[in-house]
Amino acid sequence: MNAFGLDLSRSLLSQLPLEETDLQLLQLVAATAETLQMETYVVGGYVRDLILQRYVKDIDFVCVGDGVALAEAVAKALPGDVSVAVFRNFGTAHIRHRGMDLEFVGARKESYTFDSRKPKVAPGSIADDQLRRDFTINALALSLNAANYGQLVDPFDGLTNLADGIIRTPQEPSRTFSDDPLRMMRAIRFASQLGFQVEAATYNAIRTERERIRIISRERITDELNKIILSPVPSIGFHMLFDTGLLEIIFLEFYALHGVDNVEGHAHKDNFYHTLEVLDNLSMHSKDLWLRWAAVLHDIGKPATKAFEPGHGWTFHGHEVVGARMVKRIFRQMKLPMTEEMRFVEKMVLLHLRPIALHKEQVTDSAIRRLLFDAGDDIDKLMLLCEADITTKNKNRMQRYLKNFELVRRKLVEVEAKDSIKNFQPPISGEIIMSTFGIGPGREVGIIKTAIREAILDGIIPNEYEPAYQMMLEKGKELGLPFA
Repeated sequence: MNAFGLDLSRSLLSQLPLEETDLQLLQLVAATAETLQMETYVVGGYVRDLILQRYVKDIDFVCVGDGVALAEAVAKALPGDVSVAVFRNFGTAHIRHRGMDLEFVGARKESYTFDSRKPKVAPGSIADDQLRRDFTINALALSLNAANYGQLVDPFDGLTNLADGIIRTPQEPSRTFSDDPLRMMRAIRFASQLGFQVEAATYNAIRTERERIRIISRERITDELNKIILSPVPSIGFHMLFDTGLLEIIFLEFYALHGVDNVEGHAHKDNFYHTLEVLDNLSMHSKDLWLRWAAVLHDIGKPATKAFEPGHGWTFHGHEVVGARMVKRIFRQMKLPMTEEMRFVEKMVLLHLRPIALHKEQVTDSAIRRLLFDAGDDIDKLMLLCEADITTKNKNRMQRYLKNFELVRRKLVEVEAKDSIKNFQPPISGEIIMSTFGIGPGREVGIIKTAIREAILDGIIPNEYEPAYQMMLEKGKELGLPFA
C-alpha cells in the first residue's frame, strides 16, 4: 500500500471512486482498442485527479498507433449518433459524449527548436509519450490493455510526488522549460490550484529560463494566468510569478505595485502584497473571474498617482480614475475580452472607493442613490470587492469597518425599495420632451433630462412621472422653450 492506500499490483479502476458511466466508457474504449489490437492508456490529468478524488470531465486516451482511427471506432461503438472532430495537423481526435470530453492521440516523441514551442513529432511508445509530459504527476497512465487492465504505469514516481504535493518534471527541468516555456506558467498554476510545492531544481529552472516565456503567445499566457486567478488561494501563484521573475515579463503593471517608499519617516503600504490579500479575501466569497480581475486591478493606478505631501504623507489621489482608464489597455494587451467583461472591471475599479468613503461619513440617501445609480445590478459585487479591500490588522478597526459596511448594505436595500434607482429609467423620455416643446434632438433635451435625473438622485423629487413632468415644464420655461 502507498500514501493513497492503493494496491499497485491490482487494477486501480477497482479501487478508485469512478462514476459508473466513466467505468463503462473506459471498458468500451478498452474493448474497441483490443479489437483494433492497439495498446491503449488513459494518461494525464484524469488519472491525477481520479487519484486525488477530484472529478473531471476530460479524458485523454493515448494509443500506440493511429489515435484518429481509435476515436472513429469508439464513436461507432458508442450509443447514438456520435461525431468525431479530427485535427489531422496534430494527429488528434475529439469526441463530446454525455458531458465528457474525450481526446485520442497516438503515442509520440517530440523534439524542439530553440525559437519555437512547436515540436517536431514522431510516432513513439507509451514510454516516449510519458517522457514528453510536463510534470511527473501528469505522466501517470492507466492501462486499458487486457494483460494489465487498470494498472498504473508510473515510470517517474509521479504517485509519490502526488502524495507529497510536489511539482517536478520528468526530464531535466531546464530542458523541459526551454522546449516549451508555457510549462513554467503551468507549474505555477498547478501549484496554485492544488496547493503543491514546486520542487527546488524545477523552481530554480523557472528562474533560469524565465526569458523564454517571451516566445509564448499572449493568449496562452493569459489562459494560465486566469487559472491562477481562479485557484483557491490565488496569491500562491502570484507570489511564485513574482519570485521567479515571470511576473515582470508578463504583467509589468502589476509588478510595478511592488515596493515601499519612505520619506521623512512616512512609508506607504506595499500595494502588491495588499492587492494579493484583497484577491485572496474576495476569493473566499466569489468564483467570478471578472470580479477577481477587478480585485487584481483595483489599485493598478497607484504607481502613476503616488505623491508625497510634506507634513501629511503619501497620497494616491485619483488612482481609481487612472486605474479605470488603464483597464482597457491591459485587457487589450492580455487578449482578454474587450466587451462587457472589460466594462464591468472598469466600473468596479472606478467605483471601488465609493462604499469605503460612504462608511466613513453619515450615510445620506442621496449618496446611496448615486451609488445605486452608478453601480446598477453590480452593486452586490462592488460591495464584496470593497469588503475584501479591508486589510487592516487592527481587530477593533476591522470590526468597526465591517459594522459600517453593514449599515451601508441596509441603506442600499432601504433606498432601492423606496426609490428603484438600481435599474433607473427616467420617468420623462427624450421623446416626451421633444413633443412637449416641439423641438428636435439637441442640447436642451440633454439639459432637461440631466436636471430631472439629478433632482431624483438628490431626493428633490420622487422617481415618479408627474413630479418629473412638472420639473420638465419648469426647466423648459427657464430655457425659453415654447409649448408645442
